[in-house]
Amino acid sequence: MSASTVLARKWRPKNFAQLAGQQHVVQALSNALSQNRLHHAYLFTGTRGVGKTTIARIFAKSLNCLTGITATPCGVCSACTDIDAGRFVDLIELDAASNTQVDSMRELLEGALYAPTSARFKVYIIDEVHMLSKSAFNAMLKTLEEPPAHVKFILATTDPQKIPVTVLSRCLQFNLKQLPPALIATHLQYVLGEEKIAFEAAAVNLVARAAAGSMRDALSLMDQAIAFSAGSVNEVVVRNMLGAIDQSYLFDLLNALQQQNGAALLAIADNMSSRSIAFDVALQELASVLHRIALAQTVPAAIAEDDPHGAALLELAQLLTAEDVQLYYQIAIHGRAEIDLAPDEYAGFSMTLLRMLAFAPSKGQVGNATSAALVRTAAASVAPAVARVAQPEAAYRAAEMAVVTPPVLLAQPKTIAVAPPLAAGELPDWANLLAQLNLQGLAGQLAKNCVLESLEGERLVLSLSAEHKGLQSNKVAFERLQTVLSDYFARPMKVQIVIGKNTTATPAIVEQQVKSDRQQQANEAMAADDFVMAAQAELGAQLLSDSIRAI
Repeated sequence: MSASTVLARKWRPKNFAQLAGQQHVVQALSNALSQNRLHHAYLFTGTRGVGKTTIARIFAKSLNCLTGITATPCGVCSACTDIDAGRFVDLIELDAASNTQVDSMRELLEGALYAPTSARFKVYIIDEVHMLSKSAFNAMLKTLEEPPAHVKFILATTDPQKIPVTVLSRCLQFNLKQLPPALIATHLQYVLGEEKIAFEAAAVNLVARAAAGSMRDALSLMDQAIAFSAGSVNEVVVRNMLGAIDQSYLFDLLNALQQQNGAALLAIADNMSSRSIAFDVALQELASVLHRIALAQTVPAAIAEDDPHGAALLELAQLLTAEDVQLYYQIAIHGRAEIDLAPDEYAGFSMTLLRMLAFAPSKGQVGNATSAALVRTAAASVAPAVARVAQPEAAYRAAEMAVVTPPVLLAQPKTIAVAPPLAAGELPDWANLLAQLNLQGLAGQLAKNCVLESLEGERLVLSLSAEHKGLQSNKVAFERLQTVLSDYFARPMKVQIVIGKNTTATPAIVEQQVKSDRQQQANEAMAADDFVMAAQAELGAQLLSDSIRAI
């Protein structure tokens, strides 16, 4: 292999054992080859650079190796070496993106009728098959359904949604996954070791993350990093190449957030701006660091001992609460998505940091010096107006309390209604009680169709009419009703429902009667409306009572 060959081609796997990842596909294909249970058409889907064409070529070697159909081709016979060199006459590769028309497909399918020149199977690999025209797909259908015994089709695509379902149904489909950064980093380290190139683990990890699950992209980026660093891959060079930022900035930002130090946050942002650091990349890196902090909080062992930032990550995992980390992560993700909508990148980045500062759950109350000063100023401005109707000192305290209480920024727990004290033998108004509980769904229907019979200590008896007894059988609704009543009476209530004939109107009946009365009033008001009567008289219009809704 020539020394000038790029890494992505030089280190392309020659057999299944050399393939990094995609074990679910390798296992299925290996079993099919070992048991000679072969399909006539395969479809490999997945994003770029995850191994679709590589697996197709290895599979073609496995089918045509001179040692026989095998999951472990020898790699030395004429068939294997010719396939590796790209000169095997019975392996036909077609780029559908360049040959979209039906004529190209017909020409290819005509050749499929003839027996292989020297191989066991004639293998057709069609890459980016979703780019074919509708006519080209139609031309494929008959051959895909009843192909000659000596033909195997291997289709590859990054967008299976564009392939007609009639084609999908004739193929065995395998979805290739994006490769995790740890797997890519391990493979890159192996390649660099074989190439005798010095490297730093942090630099390799940066390339692995930047590849976004694509091994080919990772090897291409590594080629670029080797060229940048003149033969030695180090973290500083890779960061400059990728536009990634120094991790120390991120830790400084998070420390400033933890201390609620807005001045330090903006100073760091200004420093980053003066160094022309890409703020969208900074938010991406910040989200990555927050993810690692969350891992450190849950599983400290997830942070590798040789991680150069391990100590800083573990320290922040102790300083920040889990709620802070989750909120900062969400704000960073949304800030990155919205940065193009900001007046400029600096404004978008700094506003994201200020949002983190304002919404931190552990700092929800006014607690820093700046906020306290603002509160005192606001309180002082409100006090004179209040003093006109109350004593000055009391008015000042009232104004200060009114201003200090900040607006609710985060979701607050719902206030649970509490039962007022009752006299001995007194029963609460069941309809009013249900209005306070605001029960919904089946539990609400069950309660509304009952009448309160008795309440003695922790025992509450409800009467349900026979026509609604089906509601009683719903265990979830009953338990929900019992739980809400226990919260209302501030003690564990035992609810009993008896089937009987209610002599008083249930809340459901009252509600229906009120609704009926309102509808009747709406009908009468509409019928007496001057405009409606004029329309009826002059235009012969009719008033459809079913269309009237009470507001």
